[in-house]
Amino acid sequence: MKFWEAILMGLIQGLTEFLPVSSSGHLAIFKNIFHISTETGLLFDVMLHIATLAAVCVVYWKDVKELFVNGCCMLGLWVLNAGIWIGNRFRSKERRLPLRPVLTTPYRRFVLMILISTVPTGILGILLEKIIGSASDYLILPGICLILTSILLFLADRAKIGEKTEESATYGSALAIGLAQGVATLPGLSRSGTTITACLLSGYQKEFAVKYSFIMSIPAILGAMVLQLTDLSLQDFNGGMIWNYLAGMLVAGVVGYICIKTMLVVVKKKKFTVFSIYCLLAGLLSVIFYFVA
Repeated sequence: MKFWEAILMGLIQGLTEFLPVSSSGHLAIFKNIFHISTETGLLFDVMLHIATLAAVCVVYWKDVKELFVNGCCMLGLWVLNAGIWIGNRFRSKERRLPLRPVLTTPYRRFVLMILISTVPTGILGILLEKIIGSASDYLILPGICLILTSILLFLADRAKIGEKTEESATYGSALAIGLAQGVATLPGLSRSGTTITACLLSGYQKEFAVKYSFIMSIPAILGAMVLQLTDLSLQDFNGGMIWNYLAGMLVAGVVGYICIKTMLVVVKKKKFTVFSIYCLLAGLLSVIFYFVA
């Protein structure tokens, strides 16, 4: 991969990861049209996602920090409660100790919601791994999925405005949104567009829908990174490739930060229509190009 190709793919990733137009679909289309090989399969795509993950952590630093701290506290309480429960098996009824409450703050509910969403995402990601890997080599599936993204964004603009946040959202909705994120691993089906639409249809408050969509991507991206690194050997790299990949990541991270801020405005004003039209046109062109190329 040439330096300019890495820069351009980083730009595409940064622009399309958080804008609801599918980063994986655009990367697949770009690589197919210009016949670009990344030499390491999906690894470069994952590295670009890591860069945009860093952008999420910067924008939502306070929330990410609170979620981490509360997650550690929850883990400690679960271990403590397990010890209390086991100890109570050997105590008389009068001497049994009460279990400590765990979900005592909104952030702890938020942590549990993220965990619930991550489970179906991980399962679907593993089941669809082979399809995802091969689908990026053809324009037909990204094209069809972009058309589906267009339909989802059309629905998002017409969703009833809700007021649910981490204090009132149900765990069932978190499971449904996790399923939506898992399906959105298909190239062309926008992860942010799919999950934000699922959040809005579940009655989430608009700003919380964006926050939830972006923060829930963190464990999903980390999981994808781990899966890719297990298949990677050091001989896949050379010095020039590393610098190209890092340059692409830097561009993706900076542009991604700007686009997160943009999406907060888009969702607040419910201006998905322009993205819906764009995805429809891009999807139709991809399908046509597949059959005529």
